[in-house]
Amino acid sequence: MEKLIEEYSRDYELLREAIEGLSEEELRFQPAPTKWSIHQILIHVTDSEILATHRLRKVLAEEEPLLLSFDQEAWSDNLGYERLDRERHMLLFQMLRVSMQPLLENLTPEQLVRVGQYPDGARYTFKELLGLRVQHVRDHLAQIERVKQALSKDS
Repeated sequence: MEKLIEEYSRDYELLREAIEGLSEEELRFQPAPTKWSIHQILIHVTDSEILATHRLRKVLAEEEPLLLSFDQEAWSDNLGYERLDRERHMLLFQMLRVSMQPLLENLTPEQLVRVGQYPDGARYTFKELLGLRVQHVRDHLAQIERVKQALSKDS
């Protein structure tokens, strides 16, 4: 669990490293009309984190709470990700993760196995949900690398 918490706490730093030195044009490059730019990926990661932080807290605070998902394409399309301030979103991501640290540092074995359930019946423990957060960022770091590779082929 210690390793998982450490990885979770490093994600902001990893996202920052992934975009270091990129120009605004590079950050907004879309490898295809239906593919997200790095800018859009970062906004999505933060929006997802808003909901995930809520889910994690619900599982710690409530008895087998209902957990809800979101339509990421609808959020991207209808919230105008291209117009949103990336730096503010990155700061929000960082603050959401920092806000979880005191809870993570004081977890009991009982809290790790507390469960939340999605409407489709899928059930996840707190520990599993935390692991999904780390994996989510890892997946998007890989996506950022693919966009950077497409960018280098495009230039």
